[in-house]
Amino acid sequence: MAEDTETRPASAGTGREEREEGEIADDEDSSAPRGGALTHPLEHAWTFWFDNPQGKSRQQAWGSTIHPIHTFSTVEDFWSLYNNIHHPSKLGVGADLHCFKNKIEPKWEDPICANGGKWTISCGRGKSDTLWLHTLLAIIGEQFDFGDEICGVVVSVRGKQERVAIWTKNATNEAAQISIGKQWKEFLEYKDSIGFIVHEDAKKADKAPKNRYTA
Repeated sequence: MAEDTETRPASAGTGREEREEGEIADDEDSSAPRGGALTHPLEHAWTFWFDNPQGKSRQQAWGSTIHPIHTFSTVEDFWSLYNNIHHPSKLGVGADLHCFKNKIEPKWEDPICANGGKWTISCGRGKSDTLWLHTLLAIIGEQFDFGDEICGVVVSVRGKQERVAIWTKNATNEAAQISIGKQWKEFLEYKDSIGFIVHEDAKKADKAPKNRYTA
C-alpha cells in the first residue's frame, strides 16, 4: 500500500477553513439550482465515494475507509459536485475517488460487482484529470452501447502513477466488455492497448492477474 501522504486542498475561497479531501464546499455553488430553475435529469442516479488514504495507512480492513460523498441525479447536480470536490491531481497518494450508480458500492463484495471486472488506463502523476472528467461525462451521459453493464468508474492516485478504471457487472459477457473497452478508448482518443481484469482473478494473491480481454 502506498505511503500515507497528507494533502490539504486549497481554500474554496469562501472564508471558511480548508476542506478535507472529498469534502464538498458549503457555499452557493454546491447546491442544486434554486427558484424552480430547469434541471436536466440523468437516466440513473450516481454516487461519489471517497477512499481515505490516511485510513489505509492505519491498516484498517479493506473497504472500511470508503465512504459516500453525495448522490446526484441531474446534470446540474453533477457540475455542482464536480466543481466543489478535488480533482485527482489534488488528491494525496493512496486516495481513490469513485463515481458509481446509486445503490452499488465500489467493492468486490457488492453483489452487482462480484462477477465483474474492470478496464484500466494508467498515466503519470497529475495527468488523469482530463481522463477522469471525460469518462464521467461518458458514463453518466449514457454514451456506451452497453451502459447497463457499467457499475461505475474510479480514479486511483499512487506513488508514481494515476489509474482510471471502469468497473463492469458481468465479466463473462465478452461482447459487452470488448465494446465498452473500445468505446472508452474512442471517447478519450486513447491509442494504447488497455486490458480488462476479472475481479475474481485480482483477488488471488499468489500471482499478478492477467488480462482477460484487451482493446
